[in-house]
Amino acid sequence: MSVSARQPQQDRSRATRERLLAATVDLLATEGWAAATVSAVAEAAGVSRGAAQHHFPTREALITAVLEEMFEEMTAEAAATVADLPDGPERIDTVVDRAVSIYTGKQFKAALQVWAAAASDPVLREAILPLEAKLARAAHRLTVSGLDPAGTNPQTHRLAQVTLDLARGLGLADTLSDDSARRAQVTAAWAEQLRAALGSG
Repeated sequence: MSVSARQPQQDRSRATRERLLAATVDLLATEGWAAATVSAVAEAAGVSRGAAQHHFPTREALITAVLEEMFEEMTAEAAATVADLPDGPERIDTVVDRAVSIYTGKQFKAALQVWAAAASDPVLREAILPLEAKLARAAHRLTVSGLDPAGTNPQTHRLAQVTLDLARGLGLADTLSDDSARRAQVTAAWAEQLRAALGSG
């Protein structure tokens, strides 16, 4: 097979893999852990079960690949540059909003399903723990640097952790119903508390 013939085949294979991963995230986020089988994912992705199993021979292989991609995306979001954050009191609001957005998106809803399953599955737990730790470190760095760019306030690390704990709780509250209205009130109140604690207006 020529190089030019292999390239479109590789592109198709990559596209199929991405469709399978995206379908898995969707199923996990909307239908839950039990629904995210290889056959259900294949159907949702519009590919044959054989094609799905070519990429992911087992459900464990599929879930592991999805975990890596989900956490990579969430970690990249958490590690986003703080250079474009506004100056002044609005900065705190933006930092809180970004922290909350990490834990209220589709990837987090899907990850929650895997976390719940991992509680009784040691192999799955072994796979998810280092990924979750990497995300937590990136989110904490983003929040600390956003809240206190100069790095001079001794309270910042503790307040950043509370902000992230609050964000995770709001993410949990959003899994069963649309909690956006209450979430907006809570985040606004917390941003006000942060401004007072950090002397940011």
